[in-house]
Amino acid sequence: MFGNGLRKYFEVMPQVPDCWGAERQKLEGHNGAVDAVAFSLDGKTVASGSGDKTVRLWDVATGEEGLKLEGHDSSVTAVAFSPDGKIVASGSEDKTIRLWDVTTGEKGLKLEGHGDWVRAVAFSLDGKIVASGSHDKTVRLWDTAKGGKIQTLTGHDYEVSAVAFSPDGKTVASGSHDKTVRLWDAVTGRNMGTLVGHGDTISAVAFSPDGKTVASGSYDKTVRMWDAATGGKTQTLIGYGGRITAVVFSPDGKIVASGSEDKTIKLWDVATGGKTQTLIGHDYGVSAVAFSPDGKTVASGSCDKTVRLWDIAIGEKIQTLVGHDSWISTIAFSPDGKAVASGSEDKTIRLWDAVASRKIQVLIGHDDGVSAVAFSPDGKTVASGSWDKTVRLWDAATGEKGLKLEGHDGSVTAVAFSADSKTVASGSLDNTVRLWDAATGEKGLKLEGHNDWVRVVAFSPDGKKVASGSDDKTARLWDAATGEKGQKLEGHDASVTAVAFSPDSKTVASGSKDNTVRLWDAATGEERQKQETSRIVSSIVFSNDGSNLATDIGQLDLGLASVTHQASVTKLQTTILLDSSWIKVRGADFLWLPHEYRGVTHHAFESRLVIGQASGAVSFFSFK
Repeated sequence: MFGNGLRKYFEVMPQVPDCWGAERQKLEGHNGAVDAVAFSLDGKTVASGSGDKTVRLWDVATGEEGLKLEGHDSSVTAVAFSPDGKIVASGSEDKTIRLWDVTTGEKGLKLEGHGDWVRAVAFSLDGKIVASGSHDKTVRLWDTAKGGKIQTLTGHDYEVSAVAFSPDGKTVASGSHDKTVRLWDAVTGRNMGTLVGHGDTISAVAFSPDGKTVASGSYDKTVRMWDAATGGKTQTLIGYGGRITAVVFSPDGKIVASGSEDKTIKLWDVATGGKTQTLIGHDYGVSAVAFSPDGKTVASGSCDKTVRLWDIAIGEKIQTLVGHDSWISTIAFSPDGKAVASGSEDKTIRLWDAVASRKIQVLIGHDDGVSAVAFSPDGKTVASGSWDKTVRLWDAATGEKGLKLEGHDGSVTAVAFSADSKTVASGSLDNTVRLWDAATGEKGLKLEGHNDWVRVVAFSPDGKKVASGSDDKTARLWDAATGEKGQKLEGHDASVTAVAFSPDSKTVASGSKDNTVRLWDAATGEERQKQETSRIVSSIVFSNDGSNLATDIGQLDLGLASVTHQASVTKLQTTILLDSSWIKVRGADFLWLPHEYRGVTHHAFESRLVIGQASGAVSFFSFK
């Protein structure tokens, strides 16, 4: 529907990002930067260490905070689980390592001996030894049963910032501010080799599961892969905008995850060295990363004080169209589902090709944020309402600005077309509904009766009635020809946020901030049914047979007999629904969305779902 000739109100969509956030959980509770994270061996628990001097344990499935481990006198900089999952070791700027009982949170051994901050801790595979790296330039090995020091490994010229055991427990790798990685015999303490090549501090080291490869991350913004037997460099992974702070192998050894001060986590194919994913969501630099034992989840800690969990098995492709400069407040599909209109606080409406997920038109004319958009049933016109108190009509094919409908004394919050596309209804913060001639822009009836802001409006399919919902807790029905007040639908305990007519125009559905959906007899105003919901319903569409409702929180079975109506009605959008953090397909959870993709408004059409983001991006999902 978009022509090739772009006029001044068109702009070409910026390039679609090649990555998306796969965030599953955002774990909040720390009062300082999170510097360390680790998974338990069963993958059910995440430990995090923070500048707030605490270690916290989190339930991976629910994101709930469990035990809070307190005892360090300064920031916690490192955490690690014992292989049996019973103990957490933590290192701190107070120069100590502490061992904690994971079940009770009880403080166990306190390992003392370092002369400066402890920056890294790691368990041997049998759990009998803990290695620690410190700013005192040493690596120390400790007996986890007795707390005694086994070895002190010396040789680095500057602070030790990272340590790791090989899978067989025979070798310890350490990274230092002296720009080198050193390999040590865990039994004798002998220096087995020094890996040289980085141009700055080594911040992280890790062994591959087979013990054949060592990965190191550096402040030189690279990750390097080394042959553990020969010390030879095998690969250099580049592409970061900040210093590398963490590296870890996936359990199968096929992927390396690395975190950076550029706020991202990147995943790399170990075999090819190619970047496979970039995980975006943290507000500040990433300081720690860890894989779950099944390799499906990555945990990351950040200076933004959060721990985030990421699903790395994305599956479905998502298109994110970047264009709006501010919060997207409203979205609507065209009747044929081929186009999407989005309205934003940036004062513009944008038209998107929903099939190709490319090219947009930018409709400029409002003097304030856009609060509502709607396509005419014939698909030829887009109506928009704005905080500037006006309604504007636009040519959907060309994007040309048409009529400007003025008359409201308050911001316009809702717009709707009659079934024949000849009339536009608008609701406003001036407590009124107005009807307009869509061809001439002539101001028609002014519908007065609400005692508070009007939030939603809808025409009946037969065109005879208009329904409106208000902050006065009522829905009202009006005669579309005369403007005469019809039924006043009372019963909700809070603002009415959604209204819709059944296909035969005999029933009205309303949703409210009281977390209910109610059905009303349009002729008598009698309440026929009440359904409690888990949260506020802000969008309602009847199925074509009138037997159920598609809402923005799921499908509701009304238990009503089917009705027949031949007029043009909106198609039922129940195949795909956005239910909180899940996209549901045919009623079943199908795709979990990270919080930054759940958006502030959404709309579905047949097999497609579009979500508007607070950032100004529009995300398209298509399901076969």
